[in-house]
Amino acid sequence: MEKQIPSDNGRLTRRPFRKAAVLGAGVMGAQIAAHLANTGLEVLLLDIAPKEGPANAIVENAWKMASKLNPAPLFDKDVEKRITLGNFDEHFDRISDVEWVIEAVVERMDIKKSVLARIEAATGDHVVVSSNTSGLPIAEMSADCSEGFKRRFLGTHFFNPPRYLKLLELIPTPETDAAILERISWFGRVHLGKGVVLAKDTPNFIGNRIGVYAMMRASKELENGYSIEEIDALTGPIIGRPSSATFRTADVVGLDTMAHVCRNLYNALEGSADESRDLFKVPSHLEEMIAAGMLGQKTKAGFYKKVGKEIHSLNLESKQFEPAKPKNLGDLSGIRGGLPAKMKALWADQGRAGAFFRDVMVDTMVYAARRIPEISDTPLAIDQALCWGFGWEAGPFETWDSLGFETVCAEMDARQMGLPDWVAAIRQKGLPGFYQETEGRWAVYVPETGAYQAVPTYSDNLALHVVKQNTGSLIWKNDEAALLDIGDGVALFEFRSKANALGVQVMEGLREAIRLVEDGDWRGLVIGNEGKNFSVGANLGEMVMGMMMGDFATIENMIAQFQNTIQQVYYSIKPVIVAAHQRVLGGGCEMTMASAVPVVSAETYMGLVELGVGLIPAGCGTMRMTAYAAERASTDFPSDIQTVLRKHFETIAMAKVATSGRQAISFGFLPPHTRVVMHDDRRLFVAKQEVMRLSEEGYLPPPVRNAIKVVGRDGRAQFEAALYQFRQGKYISDYDRYLGSRLAYVMTGGDLSEPTEVHENYLLELEREVFLSLLGEAKTQARIESILTTNKPLRN
Repeated sequence: MEKQIPSDNGRLTRRPFRKAAVLGAGVMGAQIAAHLANTGLEVLLLDIAPKEGPANAIVENAWKMASKLNPAPLFDKDVEKRITLGNFDEHFDRISDVEWVIEAVVERMDIKKSVLARIEAATGDHVVVSSNTSGLPIAEMSADCSEGFKRRFLGTHFFNPPRYLKLLELIPTPETDAAILERISWFGRVHLGKGVVLAKDTPNFIGNRIGVYAMMRASKELENGYSIEEIDALTGPIIGRPSSATFRTADVVGLDTMAHVCRNLYNALEGSADESRDLFKVPSHLEEMIAAGMLGQKTKAGFYKKVGKEIHSLNLESKQFEPAKPKNLGDLSGIRGGLPAKMKALWADQGRAGAFFRDVMVDTMVYAARRIPEISDTPLAIDQALCWGFGWEAGPFETWDSLGFETVCAEMDARQMGLPDWVAAIRQKGLPGFYQETEGRWAVYVPETGAYQAVPTYSDNLALHVVKQNTGSLIWKNDEAALLDIGDGVALFEFRSKANALGVQVMEGLREAIRLVEDGDWRGLVIGNEGKNFSVGANLGEMVMGMMMGDFATIENMIAQFQNTIQQVYYSIKPVIVAAHQRVLGGGCEMTMASAVPVVSAETYMGLVELGVGLIPAGCGTMRMTAYAAERASTDFPSDIQTVLRKHFETIAMAKVATSGRQAISFGFLPPHTRVVMHDDRRLFVAKQEVMRLSEEGYLPPPVRNAIKVVGRDGRAQFEAALYQFRQGKYISDYDRYLGSRLAYVMTGGDLSEPTEVHENYLLELEREVFLSLLGEAKTQARIESILTTNKPLRN
């Protein structure tokens, strides 16, 4: 479960920033600047000037490196235009013109203090100032500044990479103005898409304090005979952690960076009450690796190294990389199911896997518990920080509850660990654990009050698991979909098939949902879900069944029904808003394209990828991209239409996938008026608001496309020539060329000899005709089989 920190309840200071400056263009500074630009801000990125050469050489080189990072820090290449590069010598005074300055210089207190002094001198009281330090004391940093400056200063700790990791820790000082803290919290959540956690001004705050402890505690098991591969196997997805687990994560972060963080923590905790301070001593093997230049991914060698096509791990004794060795952990294949079930099975395991899990997990849970109230006043912020910053599915206290509160307490008793007083109080009161659920709403135990407190929720979050707790919300359902009442006269169609594939039952359900909404007293419909992905496309398995039986008439009917359903979404007499997120592929993309106003998460990966399985888009996608070309061309001359059509053809033929909601617009899948939502928890809420807005304005469905200008045979010849060149250059296979020619056939109007205006139904017939013919091809069938059996594309 994901929980939120303080509710806005409509009271937060909702004043967005328009201009910002980031001081320091290192790995974090440059990426923070990129993400601020992603949200629409004008950003000034400054760094020091070199002693010799061009004054902007350092910042320009840093930005060049950042722009090449994978995954990309920018939503789209056009975002870069919002970023201005400069240097401290010539451009520092420009920060007086911004509203938010983020200091991201090197992690040295003396340097940070000197930079803050310059910021104070250059900015007025209207400018918010924050530091992106990963662990230096915030109050000490601003100790020499004026009281007025201290009121507008706080810590803002982004996690790397800032675009993709959700956590933003806010660290106020006692002097920080509460209104400024609220403003940053609101802006961070709504406009930067962050999960905001309020942290105390303690060493490494919350996320890194507990997260680094967990990594160091797991790696300490090397001393007990566990191998690198075994530790990664037991600290990855099997316990709800990322697949990079412990040592792969260290390689990605950088072993020098890990050592730096540990060293800082060890030194900062001197004289503290932290009973596990010694765990943060940098191990000798890590020091030796760093001295040898083995820094992880950035030097292509760390705990792991790619040797040919294999991944080898480091033998810590010989310092040589060796092929993966068998893991002596027993049979882990039987540990399956949901996360609570997997963790309970590991807890009960009597072999080496179970011993590791119990030892490491008990220590991590009790360490987190002992840090309250030092780093946080409640378990909630700690769980959030680990989930949002380290990608855990469950934080230490959620894990404790999942394993059984009393079960874990009893294990700690047996180990004579001693429960923290506030945990012992929960036990003495006979309470169920750290969290308590009532009708889908969660409460967290607050040690200070000795009672549960409702986990605050935001008024602009629409959570389906809460909606479904109200039995009256269900309007209709079948095995793979449901229609829900989400209030204010708006219904929501949720599909929940495997991988949210669009099969017969989902599409039948959608048609029924549209009928009920159109015939009933409803304002409109939202289509959305809370699955890992919105939809990976049509259900290929159902088509394969028909293909194996030779029942192409049934398949043709399925395709026609799919097209008709997508058209019903588009032409419904009441607004239908599709709210998409994460992977939105094939039919999922076509459904979103049909939305009255598409609403997509910023992290949306959208594409018409059918050519990868030897088919073409046949759920109105090819028709719509063809129509868009005519509608978006600068004139109705065939040459101008061809220019836009070429871009759309290449996008489909190359199975391009947009890597953000913004890029989905620039790729041509979505219109400019698409609502891109930075925080995915707000997506369904925004979609509902769009339904209500369109309804209030007096919604009228779009006119039928009865005169789409297609370019005809000459236009197709241009595509055929380009495909020939690609084949000659060996960029594509013969079958790729054939598939491209069939796509071009549809997008240029079939056998039409010259540019002509056609009805959209004509293009839909061509979609079906070509799709069905390709389905009968042996090479297409082989591509489909490869995807269904190996989940890997086949190039043939």
